[in-house]
Amino acid sequence: MSITSHSRPVIGVTLDSEESGGYADSPWYALRQNYMSSLAELGAVPLALPHIGELADEFLALCDGIIVTGGAFDVPPELFNEQQSSDQIRLKPARTQFETAIVKGAMIRDMPLLGICGGEQLLAVLTGGTLIQHIPDALPAALEHSTTLDTENAGGKIRARHQVEILENTQLGKLVSTRNYQVNSSHHQAVKTLGPGCRINALAADGVIEGIECDDYFFCMGVQWHPEYLQHEQDRQLLSAFIAAASHYRAARRSSGKAMAQAMNQSHGN
Repeated sequence: MSITSHSRPVIGVTLDSEESGGYADSPWYALRQNYMSSLAELGAVPLALPHIGELADEFLALCDGIIVTGGAFDVPPELFNEQQSSDQIRLKPARTQFETAIVKGAMIRDMPLLGICGGEQLLAVLTGGTLIQHIPDALPAALEHSTTLDTENAGGKIRARHQVEILENTQLGKLVSTRNYQVNSSHHQAVKTLGPGCRINALAADGVIEGIECDDYFFCMGVQWHPEYLQHEQDRQLLSAFIAAASHYRAARRSSGKAMAQAMNQSHGN
């Protein structure tokens, strides 16, 4: 499907946030540029979403798809009924509260949704799953899933990477052309269990869940790696499929709006 300048889907992209210090002496938002540039390159219009919870519905009305990004933060264990068991957890309550509203709103609308890294973990929790709070604590023999404690800053190091297996009979398996390929890896938490209606679509060799998807939705998926780097053809295939789903959502919404307008005009004419 070709995408013209007037039909490019708008993808809402959640931001990370930091307290004062460093870049600015007031709290500030942050996001790697490749989240935006990859979407623009593949035919979408990226739209940054600040953490203003009362505007969640208004943001969703502007969007045709949502990407919940990764970042230097973790999902609060209380959201999956656990006590915090690791001192490596970093919480950002305002971000999590906003992204919770955005994810739930997108799912209610059946709007295409892609969770990346921490976004995948939040999707898992909000659909009834649980998380491994710190992989080295729970799985001492696990692969290296992050080179540093700060998963958004490699500190000059080469980022961790490992193979993933894309499972058959999954939506992701239908979207990418290879069952096994190497992905970047920058996370210290992972999905532990899934809620009802969700399934695993990707696994690392050590058994760590690397991707999930939700049944009964047009496109509702999360991956633990960062496809926005566009390191492999499979990354392009995944993001392109997500953008195509957002284009379909946009067209369906416009068609529905026109049908409603026609019905109202006919009603007024009688």
